[in-house]
Amino acid sequence: MLSKILLFFLVFWACPCCDFHPSRYSSSMQDANELPEDLSTAKEVILVQSNVLVKQKTEIDALKKEREELLAEIRFLRSGKKREKFINADQMLLELGEDKELQEALEAAKKEAEAEIERITYTRKKPSCEKKPASDKFPAHLPREVVEVAIPEAFQKLVDSGELIIKRYETTEALKQIPASLVVIQYKKPVLAYANNPEKELKVEEEANLGEKGRYHPSVAAKVVHGKFGLHLPYYRLQDMFGSSGWTPSRSTLDYLVEMASEVTEPLIKTMRSGLMTANCLGLDDTHVKLIMPKDIPDIPEAEQDAITQRLIAKMKEAKKEGKDSLDAKMWGYSSFDPSVPYDLFDFRVSRHRDGPDEFLSEYSGHVMADCYSGNMSVILAPGSKMTRMACWSHARRHVYEHQDYDKNVSALPLALMNQLYDIERRASQWSDEARGELRAKESRMILDRLKEWLDGPVAGSILPASKLGGALNYLRNHWDALCVYVTDGRLPIDNNQVERLMKRIAIGRKNWLFIGSVRAGIRNAGLMSLVASAQRQEIDIGMYLESAITHLLRGTARLEELLPDRWKVNHPEAVRTYREQERRDKADMATVQAARRRIRQQLRKSK
Repeated sequence: MLSKILLFFLVFWACPCCDFHPSRYSSSMQDANELPEDLSTAKEVILVQSNVLVKQKTEIDALKKEREELLAEIRFLRSGKKREKFINADQMLLELGEDKELQEALEAAKKEAEAEIERITYTRKKPSCEKKPASDKFPAHLPREVVEVAIPEAFQKLVDSGELIIKRYETTEALKQIPASLVVIQYKKPVLAYANNPEKELKVEEEANLGEKGRYHPSVAAKVVHGKFGLHLPYYRLQDMFGSSGWTPSRSTLDYLVEMASEVTEPLIKTMRSGLMTANCLGLDDTHVKLIMPKDIPDIPEAEQDAITQRLIAKMKEAKKEGKDSLDAKMWGYSSFDPSVPYDLFDFRVSRHRDGPDEFLSEYSGHVMADCYSGNMSVILAPGSKMTRMACWSHARRHVYEHQDYDKNVSALPLALMNQLYDIERRASQWSDEARGELRAKESRMILDRLKEWLDGPVAGSILPASKLGGALNYLRNHWDALCVYVTDGRLPIDNNQVERLMKRIAIGRKNWLFIGSVRAGIRNAGLMSLVASAQRQEIDIGMYLESAITHLLRGTARLEELLPDRWKVNHPEAVRTYREQERRDKADMATVQAARRRIRQQLRKSK
């Protein structure tokens, strides 16, 4: 992309239409001596040449503007993908002196920020001022293997003679890793017979396992599913992992285990989907995956074709015409923002057509956060739809941020106002839904009103609509109502970042497993990825959860509701990754402190 832009820029630089080449004007202008002697004719010639000059001036201005945009894009691409943040910290420190109501809110925010910093600093401070050495002990639940250190032979003789004595033993610990081991379970099943009729036997069945004749314990399938969809390992790496334990399965065997796990967990995934449909707000997004072209176009009567088959046939015909051997399929992600149903689900489709979200959300009535792709909007805003459309502030901000170099003086204000919206969200991240809603109504609404007034004003209006920055501002105007929905309810999110993080799982995975072999495999993988993603969201041991869920589902020893990741977590505290939960709390506290310090700096700057 960068090379193409540079090539275009170099061609433009050398183009004779640029104002660096005065020959463009002299070649099209007549010499004064060549003007007609007739006055009326001379005026006509001058008028025609004047129009030519005006047209050329307009073209030159447009090309200059295009060159500036290309230069800005080159600088952005050369800087690499970095976190979106302001180069100038003073962009956050806006002068809002004319708005008394907003000033009162900012003053209150300053006091609240100081209290918040004090609270977090106090709770994170160690109880003693003395610096204690870090603990060098390993977790107590790990088994210990005692190794008695041998006394050197020269000293041992002195000990035996009584010249030396063992005064005490000192203990140090070293952590040792033992490779994972596999165990073959032999079920010794009693065969019963009637005493008066030994030929009539009664067999006692062993506990249920996976595969033909129960060859595989659920723990093996859980290991494969976790490896493929949790750790993003392709089958050949899983072969190496099992090979180090003494068993080298074929790739078809590993795929067979995944297939069996999918069949067993299908009811649980359907239960998760039903719960997702009760959430007050959903987020959705999609990303592409490579689907290997089936050998033959399905020969199914049109009346018996479902939506996926119809779309597959159309895509296959199109790909065959273009000589392709694969299809650009889509994996849709749906994430609940409702803490009562905290599930993430994937849905595999052969295209980005609207029939994917249309079918998935057919029974949903609530708020939907999605990008402004026309297919999403046509589903959410369809006649008879009970869904409320929301737009993502992260998308809106990104558009302005990426094109701020077009005019930094203009882009500074909207970027700063949007950053203040996010500071409010950080302050209220640990608050109740009601308190967060009240804060948004009091402070976020005022900032939104100010931003809308600016968008409709002369400064924003001076930006050419056809420019990149003008397009970013038009994005704000066109989706303003959907962007402002979140302030009406403290339970609603400000952006769709949660779903974008979810979609990274697919992006990381496809770099390893590269492609999906069939439509059936795509549907199966989407279901298992949903189970793994929802478990990871709960910060639990995914392998332990999968083994437990597959075992109970296979043997019918638990209700479906008890195996949902959030319910299972409550009953298995030993599987909770407390260090991840602590990391999340620390990160939230740090963001809150940083936002509070920005508010205090703003007040200090205004007081000078």
